Parts: sequence; structure tokens; C-alpha cells
Amino acid sequence: MLKIIPIKELKNTSGISQMCKESPEPIYITKNGYGDMVIMSLKTYEEKLFMLDAYNKLTAAEMQIKEGNVLNADISLKSIREKYNV
Repeated sequence: MLKIIPIKELKNTSGISQMCKESPEPIYITKNGYGDMVIMSLKTYEEKLFMLDAYNKLTAAEMQIKEGNVLNADISLKSIREKYNV
């Protein structure tokens, strides 16, 4: 669920820290009724970075497929088996 809190609530640092740990999503901070900042737990931040990296890799892979920059799976596996004597 989306959480939005006013900036004045940031004075309660331990409460905000707990709120961040309990929320799987970022918490939006408003100032004078307008969006100002976003805070989140370190775990949530790392998960967001991981997903962003995964999406970037998928996008790059899709571009390689569109460009025809692909390898034959059977030939690639045969090459790997020969290289590592598997």
C-alpha cells in the first residue's frame, strides 16, 4: 500500500526507520502538500536495484535477438563441453 507522510514526521527517526523496514515499497514524503522525497529501507533499495539490473539485462538480450546476434544452442553447448571436457 502506498504510504505518504508529511516531512514534519521525519523527526520521529526510529518510527520512520521501523515504517521503512515494514514497507515493501518506498515511502513518499511531502512538503507543503507536494511530493518532495522518497525513503526506503536498505533491503527495499537493494531489491529495486536488483530488479532494475535484471530489466536492463533483459532489454539488452532482446536487442541482441532483434539484431540477430544469437548463437546456436547445440553448437554452443558442444563447444563448452569440448573446452571443459564435460
